[in-house]
Amino acid sequence: QRLAKLLFEGTQMVTNIQVAADLRETQRRAEEAELKLKRVEKLENEAEFCTRELEEITSKWASAEETTVPQELWQLLDRQQRRCTLLLEEKDKLIGDLQQELKNKDEQYVQAIKAQSDDIHLLLERMEEQIRMLLKTYRRNLLQIEKAFELERRELLDNNRKKWEEAIQAHNAQELEYLRARTKKVEEFERQLNQLRLHDKEEYNSMKIQLETDVQNLERQLQQLKAVYQLNQEKLEYNLQTLKKQDEEKTILRSQQKRKLNRLHSLLNNLRTKLASQEKQFREEHQSLAADCERITAQCKEVQRRMRHFAVSDAVKFAEVWLMNEAEAKGLVRKALGADRVVHTQQLGLPWEEPRYWFLSNVGPLAHYKAKRTATELAADVLTDADGEGGEENPVKVEDGVTPLRNISKRTVKRILELVSDESGFLVESKLLRRLHALGRHKRTLLKLGSVFAALEIDGEDDLYQLVDFFLKYKAREAAVSQVGTSRESGGRWLVARTRWWKARRPACWPSLQSQGSPGREDVRDVAEDREDGGSGAQRDELRSPQSSQGSLPSVYIHADDVLKILKAFVRDFGKLREKEGPAKEVPQVRDSSKDGEYWEALAHVIPEPTLKLWDALAVALEEY
Repeated sequence: QRLAKLLFEGTQMVTNIQVAADLRETQRRAEEAELKLKRVEKLENEAEFCTRELEEITSKWASAEETTVPQELWQLLDRQQRRCTLLLEEKDKLIGDLQQELKNKDEQYVQAIKAQSDDIHLLLERMEEQIRMLLKTYRRNLLQIEKAFELERRELLDNNRKKWEEAIQAHNAQELEYLRARTKKVEEFERQLNQLRLHDKEEYNSMKIQLETDVQNLERQLQQLKAVYQLNQEKLEYNLQTLKKQDEEKTILRSQQKRKLNRLHSLLNNLRTKLASQEKQFREEHQSLAADCERITAQCKEVQRRMRHFAVSDAVKFAEVWLMNEAEAKGLVRKALGADRVVHTQQLGLPWEEPRYWFLSNVGPLAHYKAKRTATELAADVLTDADGEGGEENPVKVEDGVTPLRNISKRTVKRILELVSDESGFLVESKLLRRLHALGRHKRTLLKLGSVFAALEIDGEDDLYQLVDFFLKYKAREAAVSQVGTSRESGGRWLVARTRWWKARRPACWPSLQSQGSPGREDVRDVAEDREDGGSGAQRDELRSPQSSQGSLPSVYIHADDVLKILKAFVRDFGKLREKEGPAKEVPQVRDSSKDGEYWEALAHVIPEPTLKLWDALAVALEEY
């Protein structure tokens, strides 16, 4: 309580000085506000008076121009001079009053500083005195606390010493009791070990007699098992004779299956009749679909024509909007540069040079256009991507101006290009062929493809896409025609061979087939299942060809001997395609807008960051001034 009271009194002595200073400051601010109101009112009155006087003086100048008599003109000028002198004296008087008031404020400021310095010295003296008193009080309390702790420490040491001596005596007594008990247990354990030795000896003798008896019993069982083995051997021989008789019965079942095969032949003839009707129906559908395709192609060309028209009109509108925004932005740029020139020359007195930026001389949209890749570059990209991807297959992306190629995989395109490179070596110059042997496979393929493309006049991406599409469509059409011709001739032979294979595969199922109601249908189903299995591995390898992961393209196989034939057909039709689709592919160039953001950003930052910092520093300095 004494310490708390001492702290409260010391704090009150210190805060009294602050309260007095705050009161003086409040009074000073109230007086300052009143004087400020009077000063503002006085300045407003003076401004109104000066304005009226200036208007009267100005109005007299018009009459002075009309005056032609020199004496009147001199009198008028004299009056005007007296009015101006009176106006200037009023201004000088107002300036003197304001300067006197400023001087008084300086004196009041010096007095306030002295008063605050006195208050600070008084505050420091009181604080030092309060600190000395607190230190003395805390030292006394600390000594009393240390004495009390020392007394408690001595009492605790005495009590703990007594408890320790009692605990040591009790521990010694417990150790003696534990030693006597351990001696008794050791004697008891020795007696028990002797008894266990005698008991284990008796058990060993009895177990030995029992094991000898078990060995004799097992020998008798072995003799019995030998007799059973002889009996089982005779039974197996009898079963073998039975199975031979069953094999003869199976032969009879084979003849029955031959009759079933005849029924299957009749079913095959019915299926061929159905196939002919289906082919007729498919031809009619193909004709209707071809008519729809022509109609849709005409609509597509009309849409492309409209697209080009809208692209041209959009480009014109874009240029007009660009020019309008560019004119407005450059006007703001000129205004900002004019402000910068005024700040440097008039406010800072520094020389100023007009910056020479590249974007100030530009007029209209930036002329950057995206260029299409050549056929050789596209082939290099496809070969590199296909080598890097490994087993993955991604469809080649087709540009808007080219007919979509039904998601052709990069691996398929790579195989076609490699076939063209390997089979068209006669189109490469002999000098280049001699140099190709020293290069790697990848570079050798690219150089040969470049020479082949040059010979076939394949220049851009669109021509290369047409070549790949022509390869796939040609082989798909050829495979479809050959499949229809050979399916009827080899159908019967294939069915007989598959039926024989099925018989050899499932010999144990023939009895169950006789109990079914319609065995002919079951055979057809089994044969169809075997057809889906694809036969042997050699047949699958012969029929299947690489295709895309989407499965959208037909399964075709291009042999190396067919490459030259396909190239001849392509060269024959390629000129017609160019003449036919040449005008339709004249699409306006696509403008590259990657530099537009940089251009407008440069216009927005025509004043650099150091100059803006200089402006901010100048504004702060002028406000302080």
